Amino acid sequence: MNEKLEQLKTLLAELTDMDRTLAVVGWDQQVYMPRGGAEDRGNINSTLSAKVHEMATSKELGDLLEALKPYAETLDPDSDDACMIKRTAYDYERASKVPTEHVAEFARVTTLGQSAWEEAKEKDDFSIFRPHLEKIVELRREYAGFFKPYDHVYDPLLQDFEPGLKTADVQDVFGKLRPEQIKIIKAIKDRPQVDDSFLKTSYDVKGQEEFGVEVAKAFGYDFNRGRQDVSVHPFTTSLGIDDVRITTHYYPEHVTTAMFSTMHESGHAMYEQGISPSLRRLPQATGASMAVHESQSRLWENLIGRSKAFWKRFYPRLQKIFPAQLANVSLEAFYKAVNKVEPSFVRTEADEATYNLHIMLRLELEIALMEDSLKVKDLPAAWNARMHEFLGITPPNDRRGVLQDVHWSGGMLGYFPTYALGNLVSAQIMEKMKSQLSDIDGLIEDGRFDVILGWLRENIYRHGAKFEPQELVQRVTGTKIRPEPYLAYLSKKYSDIYGF
Repeated sequence: MNEKLEQLKTLLAELTDMDRTLAVVGWDQQVYMPRGGAEDRGNINSTLSAKVHEMATSKELGDLLEALKPYAETLDPDSDDACMIKRTAYDYERASKVPTEHVAEFARVTTLGQSAWEEAKEKDDFSIFRPHLEKIVELRREYAGFFKPYDHVYDPLLQDFEPGLKTADVQDVFGKLRPEQIKIIKAIKDRPQVDDSFLKTSYDVKGQEEFGVEVAKAFGYDFNRGRQDVSVHPFTTSLGIDDVRITTHYYPEHVTTAMFSTMHESGHAMYEQGISPSLRRLPQATGASMAVHESQSRLWENLIGRSKAFWKRFYPRLQKIFPAQLANVSLEAFYKAVNKVEPSFVRTEADEATYNLHIMLRLELEIALMEDSLKVKDLPAAWNARMHEFLGITPPNDRRGVLQDVHWSGGMLGYFPTYALGNLVSAQIMEKMKSQLSDIDGLIEDGRFDVILGWLRENIYRHGAKFEPQELVQRVTGTKIRPEPYLAYLSKKYSDIYGF
């Protein structure tokens, strides 16, 4: 049996290497590829994706998994080998339902779609992106069909990012979350508004980059095993546990955008860099799920990066970089400004109180697209209508509306709910961490991020994808994903800021 186990590990290492090769190609596409290269890059992605899928669904892999099932039952269920066999069997079963031809076509179409989206956003012209998105939605419906019978057509897409979760589960959580967040927003609306005018002046991009890198390094993002570049939409990509790259985007008139996106992507990257070396070149050498991944990006960005303790330490440094803009702005005024609650057009610029409403809006639209009750041609109008319904504002253009996110161009329908779920998990994790580490605020103010990062590595990061996401959350926090800790966090934070 040891021989078959080693054969499986060898096969999985080769498969992981091929998958990482696709990641390199994808990273280059978003960072350096000239826009005119989309067709050629689409062919490359299509060919590589087909080869990876053939390896992931091969008879050899299936036979090895079948032969190792009895052996896996004799192992400690928490062992690396038992989890590897279980995870690979899950991935194999799902991948085997999908024809290689579909995988290849999807890779080609989404590569062209991403390039079209970039042009459409730049020119504020949805018509450039529309035919690509129509094809992407068509392919997503076809993909879902491979998993029939299902409870809902959206389930197979959601489960690509959040294994074990169904559409009804997310709708149930959001149904509890939305009215409570609206209560908080209404309470804030009745209070005097925070002044953030000093954030809406010009901030030198070089200074923004300098500050962002300093914070990322202080958090513990290892630049010897990573790098930061610029892309249209910030993202993180892992080419291995010792090569995890982040990007950001700078806006001179919106200093907080790059600042918090760098913290956000650093959270993703530190998760990947913290995976145990024993999992190198195995399927578990990634995050447990996107909700768990987003819990880390949102924890570092918001629960730490927007905390008063953080700014007690870093605000003097930011003032030194931008004296003309901030020399006469107090710490208290700055802290309130970066936590101001106000409906915004762009998700990545949204405050914590309204952010989840952006996600709920996208979930409704994605479900409608998959159910075919909403046509792509009607998407901009539907977007604007829901923005008015959810947030009371209407985007001035499609660039700040339906075209703002990169995800649909990559075919990532099913991803957005994980942002809101990640918010919930981040609060659960922080609650548990505070019960085990004394004075988290003191650690943050003293710059002792190594203690916080060490706790996260020990309890979450090192496990990679060994455990199913809900199982991991329960192991760490004592319960599955639930909204109460996050709502308590929001209520306490904003009652202190706004005095309600």
